[in-house]
Amino acid sequence: MDDKEKLYNSGVLVEHCEGAVLPPAEEWKKKRGGYVIVECPQRIPCNPCATVCPSGAIVPHADINDTPEIDYAKCTGCGICVARCPGLACFVADLTYSDESAVLKLPYELLPLPGKGEVVKCLSRTGDVVADGEVISVSEPLKDCTHVVSIVIPKNLVDDIRSIKVVR
Repeated sequence: MDDKEKLYNSGVLVEHCEGAVLPPAEEWKKKRGGYVIVECPQRIPCNPCATVCPSGAIVPHADINDTPEIDYAKCTGCGICVARCPGLACFVADLTYSDESAVLKLPYELLPLPGKGEVVKCLSRTGDVVADGEVISVSEPLKDCTHVVSIVIPKNLVDDIRSIKVVR
């Protein structure tokens, strides 16, 4: 079964496949503030990430069904696209946090909302707990109930963690 069949049969993007837009590897490791990661595996009419990007880093789509293209020279890692994406397919990863840890900015639309300093369960794309992470900030940049939660995670799990679970 290929990646597309796995996605359409389960509804879960289990790994990067066509439609995943990753930062350039060497630059990603050096850029303070991070870069956006976009995982849009299906061609659907959508462009909110491009229309909301304040720096113009997400290039306007030639066809509204296209996968977003990123001008990484313009990406500031602000996370506004994370909050705007209706498919929860945008993330920001900052690999410069420390030698062992990274910061991952994730969309979050559930209750209870985590608080700064809280330890949360970090989940894989399939919902499995893969690590604990510490919340370092929670924001609601667009004031629309989609929060951006920034968590400190093990650097080697940046490509695996895509959600969190608040356990109190």
